This record gives sequence, C-alpha cells and structure tokens, in this order.
Amino acid sequence: MKIFAVGMNYAEHNKSLHGALDKPETPVIFTKADSALLKDRKPFFIPDHLGRIEYETEVVVRISRLGKTIPERFAHRYYDAVTVGIDFTARELQQKLKAKGQPWELCKGFDGSAVIGEWVPKEKFLDLQRLRFHLDINGRTVQEGCTADMLFRIDEIISYVSQFFTLKTGDILYTGCPTGCGPVQIDDHLEGYLEERKVLEFNCK
Repeated sequence: MKIFAVGMNYAEHNKSLHGALDKPETPVIFTKADSALLKDRKPFFIPDHLGRIEYETEVVVRISRLGKTIPERFAHRYYDAVTVGIDFTARELQQKLKAKGQPWELCKGFDGSAVIGEWVPKEKFLDLQRLRFHLDINGRTVQEGCTADMLFRIDEIISYVSQFFTLKTGDILYTGCPTGCGPVQIDDHLEGYLEERKVLEFNCK
C-alpha cells in the first residue's frame, strides 16, 4: 500500500504558509511511509521530539484498481470511496527542511501521521468536487473546506501521480488541506466530517 499526498492544493492555505496565492505549475506530491497510517479510531501519540505538531484536515480517496499513466478523463474509474483524514505535520521541522531545500518526509511521514476515517462509497455524494468537510476539536469547529476550492481536482491528481507510480488497489491519496491548520495537544478529541456525516474520531495522547 502506498500513501500519496498533495501539498499546496488550496490557495488560501498557500497564502497562510507562503504569503502567496500562486498555483503550482504541477501538483506537489509527497509520500508517507506505510507505518504512518492510523485508523480504526486508534489514538495518535504526539511525538515529543518533533516540536509543534499541526493537524491538516483533508479529503482522502481510496484507489480501487490497478492503473498506470491514466488519462484524466478515465481517472474517476480508479477510486471508489472517500473519507476525511489528518495529515499531521511537524511544522517547525518542515520549516527547517524547506529552508534547506530538503524533502518533507521527516516532517510528514512519521509514525501515525496519516490518520484516516471510515470509508464512504463515492456514490453517496452527488459531486466529489463540491464536497464540504470540517474538523472539530473538543466540540469546536477548527478547520473547514470545500473540494470546489482545490487548485488541482481529484482526477487531475490521480492522472498526474499515475505518470510516475503504478497505482494499486488499496493505495490512498490525501488531496490537500484548506487554511486553518493548528496545533494538537494531549487529550484533544478530534472528529472529522464529510458534509454532515461523521467519519473520523480519535484522541491525542
């Protein structure tokens, strides 16, 4: 199983982190180790050696068939379900790596950093590119977004990634996060929603 993720895919998030609304020339792709995956409501243990850990709430899609060099017009055939996920980020470490022009894996791919919720068949939603989602922490909404605001749509991302990697059944794709990221603390209770459907729930330890 491979875990793909997209950086800088919402303009307002880009502005908050980089001071600009610019759209990248191509999707910004990075990967997470399989040991990053955290599911089934298991707790997230905040690493005490990585500094400030921030949540990034994202729509995640599940690859459902083998594919390579997939034309964008056929990309919708290659995923079957969606959920909400958290791309946990060691923000201070990320800033240091970026300043040195180094890859993001250490700040993005550490154990437990890829949380996913309950999968929902994509047919349950009228349009995945008009899907609203949000994250609550301790009963308060802290981040919300809509997939209509993506700079690169889901099908574009899948087509692009498949030019470099063979997609396999069970691979997952984090599609980017909107503005509103923030830190997590021990004993925080996180709940993620697609529209009004709660699909994600876990605690920080």
